[in-house]
Amino acid sequence: MSEQRVCVTVTDGVADVRLSRPEKRNALDPAMFAGLVTAGERLKDDRSVRVVVLSGEGPDFCAGLDFGAFRAMASGERLSATAQLPPSDGPAKAAGQRAAYAWAELPVPVIAAVRGNALGGGLQIALGADIRIVAPDARLSVMEVVWGLIPDMTGTQLLPELVGRDVAKELTLTGRVVTGEEAAALGLCTRTDPDPRGAALTLAREIAGRNPHAVRAAKRLLDMAGRVDLADGFAAEQAEIGALIGSPNQVEAVAANFEKRPPVFGEVP
Repeated sequence: MSEQRVCVTVTDGVADVRLSRPEKRNALDPAMFAGLVTAGERLKDDRSVRVVVLSGEGPDFCAGLDFGAFRAMASGERLSATAQLPPSDGPAKAAGQRAAYAWAELPVPVIAAVRGNALGGGLQIALGADIRIVAPDARLSVMEVVWGLIPDMTGTQLLPELVGRDVAKELTLTGRVVTGEEAAALGLCTRTDPDPRGAALTLAREIAGRNPHAVRAAKRLLDMAGRVDLADGFAAEQAEIGALIGSPNQVEAVAANFEKRPPVFGEVP
């Protein structure tokens, strides 16, 4: 069931991951939570993958929790807790947190392509990506407060990093819907495009054509920024550059540039 909810194909180093429940606007039920976590865990170990594009089948990215989950809450039930998940030793423990944070934990860049609705938990899944390309008329909302809840899928921790603490509070405390254009102005998305999935795949192919060791190192370093002190960050930067200089893929990048040809990189071991 979980695999039916999330489809994954890998072509030339680009993993195309799609939430596949379009008849329900890709709403989150236990099978969708399990599908997202399972897909993320599987991609962590796939050394052929250089970039991930995350999108939704149909007109929406993800409209948030399935209505059945709200009905279950009336009796104190959390349907997400029934999801069957693979083990993890990461910081995210709850099913919803893992469904969003699995993408932040991948060693390769993740690009979310958002169109239609990205509401509540759907928006939080997009926050787990490194880059968000959003349709100008998409609808995004930290909608949990409308249902008397708070964002509990890592959103309270990731959102302030993107938009600042004050804007994060305004969005979270009101639950208001913003368009893709306003999301770009707020820093909630990277940029807009009328064809977000096409733009995401184009960007993914460009990144996949770079030294995969350098791409992974860059993601590691950028994810450290603001989360460790400067001395540790600077030391990590020097350790990464020391490992890259003279490595086979770095030498190939230089040779390909001088010879004006596409590089042929080896896979990450």
